[in-house]
Amino acid sequence: MACYEAHTETGAMEFKVSVRTAFNCSVERAFKTPLLCDVSKVHTGFGIMPRVTHCTDDADWGRIGSTKKVFVAPSPTQKGGFASVDRILERKENQYWKFEVSDFQSWMLGFTKFTGEWRTTELEPNRIQVDYTYTLHAGNPVLYPLNFLFAKWFWKTYMKRVVGNVGEMIEAGEPYLFD
Repeated sequence: MACYEAHTETGAMEFKVSVRTAFNCSVERAFKTPLLCDVSKVHTGFGIMPRVTHCTDDADWGRIGSTKKVFVAPSPTQKGGFASVDRILERKENQYWKFEVSDFQSWMLGFTKFTGEWRTTELEPNRIQVDYTYTLHAGNPVLYPLNFLFAKWFWKTYMKRVVGNVGEMIEAGEPYLFD
């Protein structure tokens, strides 16, 4: 489901997109895989969205307040190289992550940052529901119709691909690269 809401006090618009799925694994595996494994296997690119190639400055990654620089391959919208900075905003072990993608190095359709949440709920032993939500923050009213369409169609499709990649990594027992 994609929805949006205006924040008149800041003049910004937020577009929220959510995907829900379930994995057959431990709650720890469902919680840790998307953020503590190799991100290049999570964000493999799609259409105009470039694939992540690697990250740097990530020695403390996974801790609240930690950051990393994200690098991407060339795509129709980006030349490749350093693309953005990821930040861990909150982490409640085996329950949820809140994170931010910002400091974009190329124009991102007027978006100023993305905030994401990965929430895990144990439905039964080895059956974990995941609610994956992104809020896309936009700052240019002229682009709001384009931002809405991007969130509703493209970003939701991209998020489903990410969830599929995480599912494959879970099944493969992908090793954690961070604590």
